[in-house]
Amino acid sequence: MNINQKESKGLGLCSGGLDSILAGIVLREQGIHVEWITFETPFFSADKAQKASRMTGIPLRVEKITQTYLKMLKNPPCGYGKYMNPCLDCHALMFRLAGQAMAAEGFDFLFSGEVLGQRPMSQTRPSLRYVEKNSGHDGYLIRPLSALRLEESIPEKEGIVDREKLLGITGRGRKDQIRLAKHYGITDYPAPAGGCLLTDKGYSNRLRDLFQHQEDAPESELELLKHGRHFRLDEHTKIVVGRTRADNEMIERFSNPGKDTILKTVSFPGPMVVMPKGGAHAVVMLAAAICAGYTKAPFDQPVKVKVVSPSETYTVEVLPVKPNSVSKLLL
Repeated sequence: MNINQKESKGLGLCSGGLDSILAGIVLREQGIHVEWITFETPFFSADKAQKASRMTGIPLRVEKITQTYLKMLKNPPCGYGKYMNPCLDCHALMFRLAGQAMAAEGFDFLFSGEVLGQRPMSQTRPSLRYVEKNSGHDGYLIRPLSALRLEESIPEKEGIVDREKLLGITGRGRKDQIRLAKHYGITDYPAPAGGCLLTDKGYSNRLRDLFQHQEDAPESELELLKHGRHFRLDEHTKIVVGRTRADNEMIERFSNPGKDTILKTVSFPGPMVVMPKGGAHAVVMLAAAICAGYTKAPFDQPVKVKVVSPSETYTVEVLPVKPNSVSKLLL
C-alpha cells in the first residue's frame, strides 16, 4: 500500500508542551492531517494547548471532563503517584475519550507526545503499555517521538503512517527535542515542568481532605482549593482564609452565598473567610477569631467580625487568635 494513498487523519492529546507540539509536527510533515484534543478540569487548564494551537496552526478542540474525571480520580485502578496524581489511569481515560471522537469522525489513529523513559513512573515501557491496553484502542496509539523504540502500531503496519519518518527518542534528556524545535523554527514553548495541580503537595492535601469529608465535590469547591489558607476546624467544618486582595476576590468568586458562611472583620482590614456550608455557632466563633488573627488588631482587645450566612447577618466580638496557635489545623 502506498503511504498516504488517501489523506490519513490523526487525533492527538495535547498538553501544550514541546513534546506535544513536536509530535503533531512530525506527523504533519509526512502529509497526515493532524488535530489535537485537550481535556480540561480544575486540575489542569487548556491554556498551553490553546497557545500551541495558535502557534502551529494545528486545530484544537477543548472538552471539559470534570465529573467523568472525578469518578476515576476517587479510585484509580493503578493508584496515585507521589501525591494525588493518577497519571496512568488519567492518560488511559483521556485516550479512551479521544477514541470516541476518533471513531465518530473518521480519524485513523490517536497520538501523543509521550517519550519513552522521560518520566520514571508514567513513561516506562510497561506504563505506556498499560495506558494503551486500558484506553480501549489497543494498537491505534502512536507516540511519534519514540515510535521506533516501541511496538509497531496497526496504522504503521497498514501504511497509514510511515514508520521510517517517526523517531526513536528515549530518556529524560531534552537535547533531541530542542534540536528538533530549532529545525522546525519553534522558539516559544513552555518549560517541561508539569501543569497538573494533582502533582502539587499542598493542593493534593486539600483535595484528599475534601474527599475524606464529603461525597460530592462541586467544581466551585475544587477551584476554591487553589486559593487562600485552608483550616479543618472539625469533622464537618473547614474555612478558607484569604492571603491577599486577589485571593479574597477569588474566594468570593467561588463561594456559594446560598450555602456558605462569610466572615470579615469590621474595623480592621483583613482577609475574607468562607466557611463552606456553614457550621455550628462555636465553630463560627473560632473562625471569627482566626479571621481577626490575620489582621493588625491587638491580640488583647476584642475585634468585631461580621458574619453573613444564608439565613442571617450578625456581628460577633472575639479576641484574635495568633496564627501560629492554630497552625496544626492548616491543611
